[in-house]
Amino acid sequence: MNNKRTEMIIEKPDNLVELFESSTEKFANNRLFGTKNKQSGIFDWITYGDVLKRVDNFRGGLAHHNIQKGDAVGIISSNRVEWAVAAFASYGLGARFVPMYESENYRTWEYIIKDSNVRFLLVSTPAIYEQIKQLKDKIPALENIYIIDTTGEQSMNHLESIGETKIVTSHIPASSDIASLIYTSGTTSEPKGVLLTHGNFTSNARAGYRRYINQLDQNSVSLSILPWAHSYGQTAELYNWFFFGGSIGFMQSMESLADDFVKVKPSFLIAVPRVFNKIYAGIHQKMHEEGGFKLKLFNNSLKAARKYRLNQGRVGLDTKMMYWIGSKLVFSKIKERFGGELLGSITGSAQMNEEVTSFFADIGVSVYNCYGLSETSPAITMNSPELNRQGSVGSALEFIEIRIDRSMVDDLSDDGEIQVMGPNLMVGYHNKPETTKEVFTEDGWLRTGDRGKLDADGFLYITGRLKEQFKLENGKYVFPSAIEEDIVLLPYIETAMIYGDGRNYNICIVVPDHAILNKTAKQLNIKTEVDKLIHSPFVQEFVGIEIRKSLKEKYGSYEIPKKFIFADEPFTVENGFLTQTLKLKRRLVIEKFKDQIEALYQE
Repeated sequence: MNNKRTEMIIEKPDNLVELFESSTEKFANNRLFGTKNKQSGIFDWITYGDVLKRVDNFRGGLAHHNIQKGDAVGIISSNRVEWAVAAFASYGLGARFVPMYESENYRTWEYIIKDSNVRFLLVSTPAIYEQIKQLKDKIPALENIYIIDTTGEQSMNHLESIGETKIVTSHIPASSDIASLIYTSGTTSEPKGVLLTHGNFTSNARAGYRRYINQLDQNSVSLSILPWAHSYGQTAELYNWFFFGGSIGFMQSMESLADDFVKVKPSFLIAVPRVFNKIYAGIHQKMHEEGGFKLKLFNNSLKAARKYRLNQGRVGLDTKMMYWIGSKLVFSKIKERFGGELLGSITGSAQMNEEVTSFFADIGVSVYNCYGLSETSPAITMNSPELNRQGSVGSALEFIEIRIDRSMVDDLSDDGEIQVMGPNLMVGYHNKPETTKEVFTEDGWLRTGDRGKLDADGFLYITGRLKEQFKLENGKYVFPSAIEEDIVLLPYIETAMIYGDGRNYNICIVVPDHAILNKTAKQLNIKTEVDKLIHSPFVQEFVGIEIRKSLKEKYGSYEIPKKFIFADEPFTVENGFLTQTLKLKRRLVIEKFKDQIEALYQE
């Protein structure tokens, strides 16, 4: 294999320890992390300097347990102050940090802890500790388990107090040293530990920041929604923020998100399309329920706003007046839901729907698509205010190259597999040399498994995922994710999955939005319970017609589903049908509904 990717020189700071220490010195008195007080509901903030002290103390505590360079320190926790403290303390000893999702299942925790040889494990709650304490007897490498939310000798606080008396100078790692093992979701197989270096993270976070250098500064605030156990949240939010000294408030829960927005007042958001899709659908549903003058004002305001934006303000007096009225009476109220200060967001994990992107741009919240993988630390391309092309996922970040391999597709399309070279490429998959070999080409490029094409200016357009695409009986290819993203914009659809591999037409598995259906039923004075309502032939026919109607103008007739399966149970992370980044685990969904799928095609 060509070693071009290992010869790249990364500018300083080229490791997370120096980034952290230079930032906490420069921005010592700035607010860094905000945590919601469960009693008062107010966010309590701590500074960069406060976090530095805790990292120094916890590093001493880890050293007390003889954690050294190359050892693995694991954590099972959602985003919180202690997550960052544990991460940077581990990096300062040359250790590898292994984050795990708090909402993950026991088997996955056990697999990751064993596969990565975790020596020291930190867990958020006593309840999680009770689930995994027996692993000390099953996994020889695991020596210590500490708890964040407890007191006594097994608490993180206790270990920090020990470390405070035994301060250990930080070790400055090389850019090529492993910083973290990020375990992929395992949608089709067991999780894979992605080995990412200090240079991977710092080069990627810096490259992303440079795209937003005119928008992000010490006054910037984020509301942390995406889990740091994934590289997207880590790089785009946590490490990125250290370059400019901004603040991060932690979402308490999905249920409290609306209140958290208002109290944190974020100016910039690191998100996934599903967040904006839900808000978009909710706003439109509410306005249609209101009807009358309010709906007319809403529609006229949006029409004026789009015209104003597309013509860069060069519009007639009537349009300017309608835009001004809409901004004051309509858009300001929508923006208040986000805290009133939100200027923009980047979204990854999936392609943002163009209509949703346009809607938020019209009301004054610009949402920019980006693209990447865990294996690329994660960002490959990014849109930004100065470099933006709607419909694309942006152009390559600095020092990253993209090529399109058309040999990977067997149709006559002008796209191909997206392949990447740059300082953001992982070292490989932990303990999986053969899988690592398969994902790299002979000349060192990483195969993304995604289909796409580049325009003349270097903007990348995603056309599908090689593993997700399927061919109908008539030989036509279907890329299901784009169709699904459009279907879920309908207010009464929570999730949808398109299937038709080798068949003569597509079907769609639909998860209705129970809350919306229940509300609609009450308005129509229908007494039937929602669980029974979704099996009503009338309701199913109505939803099917609405889905087909919404897709008609955008997709070929062969892509539009002809029949539907209605699921009783939502697809969630907890029941295993969604990954932690809210992607469908298609194989598991197909397995669950295989009998119903077969029955539909037999009709």
